[in-house]
Amino acid sequence: MIRSMTGFGEASAQLAGVHFFVEIRSLNSKYFKAVIRLPEEFQSLEAEIESSLRKRVTRGSVFLSGKCTDVTGDAAYEINTNALARYIEQLKGAPQIAGGELRLDLAALLTLPGVLQPPANEEQRLEQARKGFLPLVDHAVARLTLMRESEGGALLADLLANRADIQSRLATITERAPSVSADYEKRLRARIEQMLTENGLTIQPVDLVREVGIAAERGDISEEIMRLGRHVEQFTDLLSRDEQRPVGRTLDFLAQEMLREANTIGSKCNDSAISRQIVEIKGAIDRIKEQVQNVE
Repeated sequence: MIRSMTGFGEASAQLAGVHFFVEIRSLNSKYFKAVIRLPEEFQSLEAEIESSLRKRVTRGSVFLSGKCTDVTGDAAYEINTNALARYIEQLKGAPQIAGGELRLDLAALLTLPGVLQPPANEEQRLEQARKGFLPLVDHAVARLTLMRESEGGALLADLLANRADIQSRLATITERAPSVSADYEKRLRARIEQMLTENGLTIQPVDLVREVGIAAERGDISEEIMRLGRHVEQFTDLLSRDEQRPVGRTLDFLAQEMLREANTIGSKCNDSAISRQIVEIKGAIDRIKEQVQNVE
């Protein structure tokens, strides 16, 4: 099944008064790469979430953002009254303040190191975050996959259209190639015989046949036509598979090989009609190469 590497998915849920939200975006990439952003206190879950992503996504740059909003009293930080009292005591003893009026900014005091302490039940909050985030990751990935499959359908239609164009033009080349090769041998034989006559030279028939055969072999494109046809067949087979194995890289490699064979045919054949077909084939291959960059 063809899937695109671009997609989007999100999911949210409420758990014990805490609202969890997960958003996933994916873009083209040669390999799998995950960028995960969670609240600082839950960053220890990132490795677990990345492992879950790897099981469902094989290629692409995946950006996951997880947020949570705790509206319960358990989210409140503890005020370390001992640390706060110690700060105030030190401020009262400062030379600039001693004997004068002391005005304290409570908001500024709360930002001092050690005054606010995270809730004591960190393990419990982490476990709650695990139960909140991990199922949402699965739901978001499922929606991401649906979107990637939908876009993959459009990619598949375009790839099949270009594949059909290549097959049609290759069939025309295959039909014309034998007559082009035969005409080339006749012209080559006539030219050699003319050169021998003009220069008063003679050559044994067997030698003439050998030289004509060697020259004609250099312009023979039958092997390249066969290889290009096989590449197109393999390309078609990969597009028609129902398995979940990613095929993007293989399709990209096949497109490069098809372009290689098309270039060789174009350079070896001196027939203008075949050259026109090759130009169109190369255009279709370039469109394929562009599209498969987005196939997982």
